[in-house]
Amino acid sequence: MRASRWIGAVALWAMAGLAQAGEPMPSPLYGTWAVDVARLPMPPEARPRSVHIRFAPAPDGRLSTLVEVVGPDGMRMSAASVSALDGVPVAVQGNLEADTASTTMPRPDVLVMQLSRAGVPGSTRIYTLDASGDAMTETGANYGDDGKPMTRVNHFARVVPRDAD
Repeated sequence: MRASRWIGAVALWAMAGLAQAGEPMPSPLYGTWAVDVARLPMPPEARPRSVHIRFAPAPDGRLSTLVEVVGPDGMRMSAASVSALDGVPVAVQGNLEADTASTTMPRPDVLVMQLSRAGVPGSTRIYTLDASGDAMTETGANYGDDGKPMTRVNHFARVVPRDAD
């Protein structure tokens, strides 16, 4: 997979929704997260300088997601969405890999997201927290350029304490 596509994939996993109608569902996923760039499975020169994701409660029990990526060349990219956790597709605004996302949260510490662009299926992302709530793992399932399924794991650390968000 080309590095630019992968950078978008890493960043965009966060573009979707969370919660039920009514009161926001409390979630330990709320906060700002940074990918461990050194652990990305790509040559160092192709790795983004940084990837940050912020999950925050939005009105009416929805989830606000903001992804910000600084590419290896210093170019800044972002994507944002606000959606409910009912699996209904929502628009993703920004310049990353997806323009639509569908999200559910089967548990407060697990977020499942399906992405697409221009009606073409993209990846499925599953975000899970460790017991401390300060480390998040993204498991992404997609298809390679050769059409074969592939799964990758990315590691994130909380960069803003939960009580500061």
